[in-house]
Amino acid sequence: MFKENQPLINETDTIIGPSVKVEGDFITEGNIIVEGMICGTIKTSKNLKVGPDSKIFANIGAENALVAGEIQGNINIKNKLELTSTARIYGDIKTGILSIAGGALVNGKCTMNDNKDRSPKPESTKQKKMELKPPLIDKQ
Repeated sequence: MFKENQPLINETDTIIGPSVKVEGDFITEGNIIVEGMICGTIKTSKNLKVGPDSKIFANIGAENALVAGEIQGNINIKNKLELTSTARIYGDIKTGILSIAGGALVNGKCTMNDNKDRSPKPESTKQKKMELKPPLIDKQ
């Protein structure tokens, strides 16, 4: 996801430093690294990295996320969410792949997506009534 010393070609990282506080909706197409505080909404079509001293009071949407800090809000990650041992999550999680290190705290509901759609989903929870007809008997 975020690899050291890897040049980012045609990608722009947005870094919220430790002394920065952002309020409002934060929407971008690039990677986001948060070391400070965000209050509002965070959305990116790329990756999100939350540092260990970060505090986020926002609903989050991203492709992948690595969380080491505190998040108070719902998290919707399309692919992989990784929580380190210092992560503190207070909200619901929806993701495709979830990795939780020992020591991480999660208070909320977790829903896993099956991106492969292996089985068809039922159209309705109610079963339709079927009309039963006796079999046709061929008399000769």
